[in-house]
Amino acid sequence: MKEIDWANLSFGYMKTDYNVRINFRNGAWGELEVSSEEYLNLHMAATCLHYGQEAFEGLKAFRGKDGKVRIFRLEENAARLQSTCQGILMAELPIERFKEAILKVVKLNERFIPPYETGASLYIRPLLIGTSAQVGVHPANEYMFVVFVTPVGPYFKGGFSTNPYVIIREFDRSAPLGTGIYKVGGNYAASLRANKKAHELGYSCEFYLDAKEKKYIDECGAANFFGIKDNTYITPKSTSILPSITNKSLMQLAEDMGLKVERRPVPEEELATFEEAGACGTAAVISPIERIDDLENGKSYVISKDGKPGPICTKLYNKLRGIQYGDEPDTYGWVTIVE
Repeated sequence: MKEIDWANLSFGYMKTDYNVRINFRNGAWGELEVSSEEYLNLHMAATCLHYGQEAFEGLKAFRGKDGKVRIFRLEENAARLQSTCQGILMAELPIERFKEAILKVVKLNERFIPPYETGASLYIRPLLIGTSAQVGVHPANEYMFVVFVTPVGPYFKGGFSTNPYVIIREFDRSAPLGTGIYKVGGNYAASLRANKKAHELGYSCEFYLDAKEKKYIDECGAANFFGIKDNTYITPKSTSILPSITNKSLMQLAEDMGLKVERRPVPEEELATFEEAGACGTAAVISPIERIDDLENGKSYVISKDGKPGPICTKLYNKLRGIQYGDEPDTYGWVTIVE
Protein backbone atom coordinates (compact mmCIF):
# COMPACT_ATOMS: atom_id res chain seq x y z
CA MET A 1 0.00 0.00 0.00
CA LYS A 2 1.29 3.46 -0.81
CA GLU A 3 2.09 5.58 2.21
CA ILE A 4 -0.93 7.43 3.55
CA ASP A 5 -0.45 11.15 4.17
CA TRP A 6 -2.14 10.99 7.58
CA ALA A 7 -1.88 14.72 8.33
CA ASN A 8 -3.75 15.71 5.16
CA LEU A 9 -6.57 13.20 5.09
CA SER A 10 -9.94 14.53 3.97
CA PHE A 11 -13.25 13.36 5.40
CA GLY A 12 -13.96 10.88 2.63
CA TYR A 13 -13.89 7.22 1.58
CA MET A 14 -10.67 5.27 1.16
CA LYS A 15 -10.58 1.57 0.34
CA THR A 16 -9.43 -0.55 3.29
CA ASP A 17 -8.68 -4.29 3.44
CA TYR A 18 -11.87 -5.83 4.83
CA ASN A 19 -15.50 -5.27 5.72
CA VAL A 20 -17.76 -7.56 7.75
CA ARG A 21 -21.33 -8.72 7.15
CA ILE A 22 -24.10 -10.51 9.01
CA ASN A 23 -27.28 -11.67 7.27
CA PHE A 24 -30.74 -12.04 8.80
CA ARG A 25 -32.74 -14.90 7.24
CA ASN A 26 -35.54 -17.19 8.41
CA GLY A 27 -36.02 -15.11 11.53
CA ALA A 28 -32.43 -15.30 12.78
CA TRP A 29 -29.06 -13.55 12.45
CA GLY A 30 -26.38 -15.71 10.83
CA GLU A 31 -22.63 -15.96 11.30
CA LEU A 32 -20.27 -13.03 10.87
CA GLU A 33 -18.66 -13.09 7.42
CA VAL A 34 -15.46 -11.27 6.43
CA SER A 35 -15.24 -9.82 2.92
CA SER A 36 -12.67 -7.89 0.91
CA GLU A 37 -15.30 -7.05 -1.72
CA GLU A 38 -16.51 -3.42 -1.80
CA TYR A 39 -19.79 -4.22 -3.56
CA LEU A 40 -23.03 -5.73 -2.30
CA ASN A 41 -25.01 -8.20 -4.35
CA LEU A 42 -28.59 -6.91 -4.05
CA HIS A 43 -31.88 -7.93 -5.56
CA MET A 44 -33.35 -5.11 -7.65
CA ALA A 45 -36.59 -5.37 -5.62
CA ALA A 46 -34.86 -5.12 -2.21
CA THR A 47 -36.88 -3.00 0.24
CA CYS A 48 -33.90 -0.73 0.99
CA LEU A 49 -33.96 0.47 -2.63
CA HIS A 50 -37.70 1.08 -2.82
CA TYR A 51 -39.10 1.77 0.63
CA GLY A 52 -36.13 3.24 2.43
CA GLN A 53 -35.56 0.38 4.87
CA GLU A 54 -32.04 1.60 5.46
CA ALA A 55 -30.29 2.68 8.65
CA PHE A 56 -26.71 3.58 9.46
CA GLU A 57 -24.45 4.66 12.29
CA GLY A 58 -21.16 6.51 12.53
CA LEU A 59 -18.50 6.00 15.19
CA LYS A 60 -14.74 6.24 15.44
CA ALA A 61 -11.64 4.39 16.60
CA PHE A 62 -8.62 6.33 17.88
CA ARG A 63 -5.01 5.36 18.40
CA GLY A 64 -3.71 6.67 21.74
CA LYS A 65 -0.29 7.89 22.79
CA ASP A 66 0.06 4.50 24.54
CA GLY A 67 -0.49 2.71 21.20
CA LYS A 68 -3.86 1.32 22.31
CA VAL A 69 -6.87 1.56 20.02
CA ARG A 70 -10.06 2.94 21.55
CA ILE A 71 -13.60 2.92 20.16
CA PHE A 72 -15.89 5.64 21.51
CA ARG A 73 -19.37 4.77 22.88
CA LEU A 74 -19.89 1.60 20.89
CA GLU A 75 -22.90 0.44 22.96
CA GLU A 76 -24.66 3.79 22.47
CA ASN A 77 -24.40 3.41 18.70
CA ALA A 78 -25.70 -0.14 18.95
CA ALA A 79 -28.68 1.03 21.03
CA ARG A 80 -29.45 3.90 18.63
CA LEU A 81 -29.40 1.48 15.70
CA GLN A 82 -31.91 -0.68 17.58
CA SER A 83 -34.12 2.37 18.11
CA THR A 84 -34.00 3.09 14.37
CA CYS A 85 -34.91 -0.56 13.66
CA GLN A 86 -37.99 -0.18 15.86
CA GLY A 87 -38.86 3.05 14.04
CA ILE A 88 -38.80 1.62 10.52
CA LEU A 89 -39.61 -2.02 11.37
CA MET A 90 -36.30 -3.72 10.63
CA ALA A 91 -34.85 -6.77 12.35
CA GLU A 92 -32.99 -5.59 15.47
CA LEU A 93 -29.35 -6.54 15.72
CA PRO A 94 -28.43 -7.55 19.29
CA ILE A 95 -25.89 -5.23 20.96
CA GLU A 96 -23.43 -8.12 21.40
CA ARG A 97 -23.51 -8.91 17.67
CA PHE A 98 -22.99 -5.22 16.85
CA LYS A 99 -19.98 -5.15 19.17
CA GLU A 100 -18.56 -8.37 17.66
CA ALA A 101 -18.75 -6.88 14.15
CA ILE A 102 -17.19 -3.54 15.12
CA LEU A 103 -14.27 -5.12 17.01
CA LYS A 104 -13.64 -7.55 14.17
CA VAL A 105 -13.56 -4.93 11.41
CA VAL A 106 -11.33 -2.58 13.43
CA LYS A 107 -8.82 -5.37 14.17
CA LEU A 108 -8.78 -6.53 10.54
CA ASN A 109 -8.02 -3.01 9.30
CA GLU A 110 -5.63 -2.01 12.05
CA ARG A 111 -3.02 -0.70 9.61
CA PHE A 112 -5.47 2.01 8.58
CA ILE A 113 -5.88 3.47 12.08
CA PRO A 114 -4.03 6.80 11.94
CA PRO A 115 -1.09 7.45 14.30
CA TYR A 116 -1.77 9.37 17.51
CA GLU A 117 -0.33 12.78 16.72
CA THR A 118 -1.99 13.21 13.31
CA GLY A 119 -5.42 14.27 14.61
CA ALA A 120 -6.97 11.74 12.22
CA SER A 121 -9.11 8.74 13.22
CA LEU A 122 -10.69 5.60 11.80
CA TYR A 123 -14.31 6.24 10.86
CA ILE A 124 -16.57 3.20 11.30
CA ARG A 125 -19.75 2.98 9.25
CA PRO A 126 -22.32 0.30 10.20
CA LEU A 127 -25.12 -0.09 7.66
CA LEU A 128 -28.32 -2.12 7.91
CA ILE A 129 -30.55 -2.69 4.88
CA GLY A 130 -33.69 -4.60 3.94
CA THR A 131 -32.70 -7.10 1.24
CA SER A 132 -35.70 -9.32 0.47
CA ALA A 133 -37.41 -8.88 -2.88
CA GLN A 134 -40.93 -7.48 -2.75
CA VAL A 135 -43.08 -4.83 -4.38
CA GLY A 136 -45.72 -4.38 -1.66
CA VAL A 137 -45.08 -1.73 0.96
CA HIS A 138 -44.32 -3.80 4.04
CA PRO A 139 -41.17 -4.65 6.00
CA ALA A 140 -38.60 -7.03 4.54
CA ASN A 141 -38.07 -10.49 6.01
CA GLU A 142 -34.35 -10.52 5.17
CA TYR A 143 -31.68 -7.98 6.16
CA MET A 144 -27.99 -7.42 5.76
CA PHE A 145 -25.76 -5.71 8.31
CA VAL A 146 -22.47 -4.43 6.88
CA VAL A 147 -19.62 -2.55 8.57
CA PHE A 148 -16.80 -0.86 6.70
CA VAL A 149 -14.10 1.53 7.91
CA THR A 150 -12.10 4.37 6.40
CA PRO A 151 -9.41 6.67 7.84
CA VAL A 152 -10.58 10.30 8.00
CA GLY A 153 -9.21 13.74 8.77
CA PRO A 154 -11.24 16.65 10.23
CA TYR A 155 -14.83 17.08 8.98
CA PHE A 156 -14.39 20.81 8.41
CA LYS A 157 -11.18 21.80 6.61
CA GLY A 158 -10.17 24.29 9.28
CA GLY A 159 -10.47 21.73 12.10
CA PHE A 160 -11.57 23.25 15.41
CA SER A 161 -12.46 26.79 14.28
CA THR A 162 -15.63 28.88 14.05
CA ASN A 163 -17.94 28.63 11.06
CA PRO A 164 -20.85 30.70 9.75
CA TYR A 165 -24.28 29.01 9.49
CA VAL A 166 -27.51 30.05 7.81
CA ILE A 167 -31.15 29.39 8.68
CA ILE A 168 -32.97 27.89 5.70
CA ARG A 169 -36.75 28.12 5.96
CA GLU A 170 -37.92 26.74 2.65
CA PHE A 171 -37.02 23.13 3.39
CA ASP A 172 -37.70 20.87 6.39
CA ARG A 173 -35.28 18.14 7.37
CA SER A 174 -38.04 16.03 8.95
CA ALA A 175 -41.55 16.22 10.30
CA PRO A 176 -42.31 16.49 14.06
CA LEU A 177 -43.63 12.92 14.14
CA GLY A 178 -41.57 11.63 11.23
CA THR A 179 -38.21 9.86 11.07
CA GLY A 180 -36.05 12.70 12.42
CA ILE A 181 -35.20 10.82 15.61
CA TYR A 182 -33.91 7.82 13.62
CA LYS A 183 -30.64 7.65 11.69
CA VAL A 184 -32.08 6.83 8.26
CA GLY A 185 -30.82 7.90 4.86
CA GLY A 186 -34.06 9.70 4.01
CA ASN A 187 -33.36 12.45 6.55
CA TYR A 188 -30.05 13.16 4.83
CA ALA A 189 -31.64 13.07 1.36
CA ALA A 190 -34.10 15.66 2.68
CA SER A 191 -31.20 17.90 3.73
CA LEU A 192 -29.26 17.92 0.46
CA ARG A 193 -31.02 20.86 -1.22
CA ALA A 194 -30.79 23.09 1.85
CA ASN A 195 -27.15 22.11 2.32
CA LYS A 196 -26.33 22.90 -1.31
CA LYS A 197 -28.01 26.28 -0.97
CA ALA A 198 -26.10 27.06 2.25
CA HIS A 199 -22.78 26.21 0.55
CA GLU A 200 -23.64 28.32 -2.50
CA LEU A 201 -24.32 31.25 -0.15
CA GLY A 202 -20.89 30.80 1.43
CA TYR A 203 -21.91 29.10 4.70
CA SER A 204 -20.47 25.90 6.14
CA CYS A 205 -23.88 24.38 6.85
CA GLU A 206 -27.61 25.03 7.10
CA PHE A 207 -29.82 25.33 10.17
CA TYR A 208 -33.41 24.11 10.32
CA LEU A 209 -36.24 25.54 12.34
CA ASP A 210 -38.96 23.24 13.64
CA ALA A 211 -41.18 22.08 10.78
CA LYS A 212 -44.49 22.81 12.54
CA GLU A 213 -44.21 26.44 13.62
CA LYS A 214 -40.88 27.63 12.18
CA LYS A 215 -40.14 29.27 15.54
CA TYR A 216 -37.62 27.01 17.25
CA ILE A 217 -34.07 25.92 16.43
CA ASP A 218 -34.04 22.26 15.41
CA GLU A 219 -30.64 21.14 14.15
CA CYS A 220 -28.11 21.38 11.34
CA GLY A 221 -28.25 18.95 8.46
CA ALA A 222 -25.88 16.57 10.19
CA ALA A 223 -25.42 17.80 13.75
CA ASN A 224 -27.16 18.83 16.98
CA PHE A 225 -27.08 22.44 18.22
CA PHE A 226 -26.08 23.67 21.66
CA GLY A 227 -25.69 27.16 23.10
CA ILE A 228 -23.88 28.40 26.21
CA LYS A 229 -25.03 31.29 28.40
CA ASP A 230 -25.15 32.11 32.14
CA ASN A 231 -23.05 29.02 32.91
CA THR A 232 -25.73 26.82 31.27
CA TYR A 233 -25.47 24.32 28.40
CA ILE A 234 -28.72 24.57 26.41
CA THR A 235 -29.73 22.18 23.64
CA PRO A 236 -33.07 21.89 21.79
CA LYS A 237 -35.68 19.34 22.80
CA SER A 238 -37.81 18.27 19.87
CA THR A 239 -39.48 15.21 18.37
CA SER A 240 -37.61 15.59 15.09
CA ILE A 241 -33.96 15.76 16.22
CA LEU A 242 -31.58 12.83 16.02
CA PRO A 243 -30.36 11.99 19.55
CA SER A 244 -26.66 12.76 19.09
CA ILE A 245 -24.28 10.58 21.09
CA THR A 246 -21.72 13.41 21.01
CA ASN A 247 -24.30 15.83 22.42
CA LYS A 248 -25.24 13.33 25.13
CA SER A 249 -21.55 13.04 26.06
CA LEU A 250 -21.04 16.83 26.05
CA MET A 251 -24.07 17.31 28.35
CA GLN A 252 -22.45 14.96 30.87
CA LEU A 253 -19.08 16.72 30.62
CA ALA A 254 -20.72 20.15 30.92
CA GLU A 255 -22.43 18.99 34.12
CA ASP A 256 -19.08 17.71 35.43
CA MET A 257 -17.63 21.17 34.77
CA GLY A 258 -20.30 22.74 36.95
CA LEU A 259 -22.60 23.96 34.18
CA LYS A 260 -26.35 23.57 34.36
CA VAL A 261 -27.78 21.54 31.49
CA GLU A 262 -31.15 22.33 29.89
CA ARG A 263 -32.91 20.41 27.14
CA ARG A 264 -35.87 22.49 25.99
CA PRO A 265 -37.29 24.28 22.96
CA VAL A 266 -34.95 27.11 21.88
CA PRO A 267 -36.78 29.97 20.15
CA GLU A 268 -34.87 31.53 17.26
CA GLU A 269 -34.63 34.96 18.94
CA GLU A 270 -32.79 33.39 21.89
CA LEU A 271 -29.79 33.00 19.56
CA ALA A 272 -29.06 36.67 20.25
CA THR A 273 -28.34 35.85 23.92
CA PHE A 274 -25.80 33.02 23.59
CA GLU A 275 -22.19 33.65 24.63
CA GLU A 276 -21.02 30.58 22.71
CA ALA A 277 -22.64 27.97 20.50
CA GLY A 278 -21.68 24.90 18.53
CA ALA A 279 -22.89 22.17 16.22
CA CYS A 280 -21.89 18.75 17.52
CA GLY A 281 -21.66 15.24 16.10
CA THR A 282 -19.33 12.28 15.57
CA ALA A 283 -17.65 13.75 12.51
CA ALA A 284 -16.58 17.17 13.85
CA VAL A 285 -17.09 16.61 17.63
CA ILE A 286 -17.79 20.35 18.02
CA SER A 287 -17.92 22.89 15.22
CA PRO A 288 -18.04 26.24 17.07
CA ILE A 289 -20.48 28.73 15.54
CA GLU A 290 -19.27 32.18 14.50
CA ARG A 291 -22.71 33.45 13.54
CA ILE A 292 -26.11 32.28 12.36
CA ASP A 293 -27.74 34.39 9.65
CA ASP A 294 -31.48 34.49 9.02
CA LEU A 295 -31.45 36.00 5.54
CA GLU A 296 -35.22 35.95 5.15
CA ASN A 297 -35.67 38.20 8.17
CA GLY A 298 -32.48 40.17 7.58
CA LYS A 299 -31.03 39.13 10.94
CA SER A 300 -27.55 38.02 11.87
CA TYR A 301 -26.90 36.47 15.27
CA VAL A 302 -23.18 36.98 15.86
CA ILE A 303 -22.11 34.54 18.57
CA SER A 304 -18.31 34.71 18.39
CA LYS A 305 -17.39 38.40 18.38
CA ASP A 306 -13.68 37.75 17.78
CA GLY A 307 -14.22 34.86 15.36
CA LYS A 308 -12.55 32.38 17.73
CA PRO A 309 -13.98 29.35 19.59
CA GLY A 310 -15.14 30.33 23.10
CA PRO A 311 -13.55 29.02 26.32
CA ILE A 312 -16.31 26.54 27.24
CA CYS A 313 -16.54 25.05 23.72
CA THR A 314 -12.75 24.71 23.73
CA LYS A 315 -12.70 23.05 27.14
CA LEU A 316 -15.51 20.62 26.19
CA TYR A 317 -13.84 19.80 22.87
CA ASN A 318 -10.45 19.13 24.47
CA LYS A 319 -12.00 17.04 27.25
CA LEU A 320 -14.02 14.83 24.89
CA ARG A 321 -11.11 14.36 22.48
CA GLY A 322 -8.87 13.60 25.47
CA ILE A 323 -11.19 10.76 26.52
CA GLN A 324 -11.37 9.44 22.94
CA TYR A 325 -7.57 9.32 22.57
CA GLY A 326 -6.94 8.04 26.10
CA ASP A 327 -5.27 11.26 27.33
CA GLU A 328 -8.04 11.85 29.89
CA PRO A 329 -9.46 9.28 32.34
CA ASP A 330 -12.54 7.45 31.04
CA THR A 331 -14.62 7.72 34.22
CA TYR A 332 -17.90 6.72 32.52
CA GLY A 333 -16.71 3.62 30.67
CA TRP A 334 -17.36 5.28 27.29
CA VAL A 335 -14.33 3.75 25.64
CA THR A 336 -13.85 0.16 24.44
CA ILE A 337 -10.19 -0.79 24.17
CA VAL A 338 -9.47 -3.11 21.25
CA GLU A 339 -7.39 -5.98 22.66
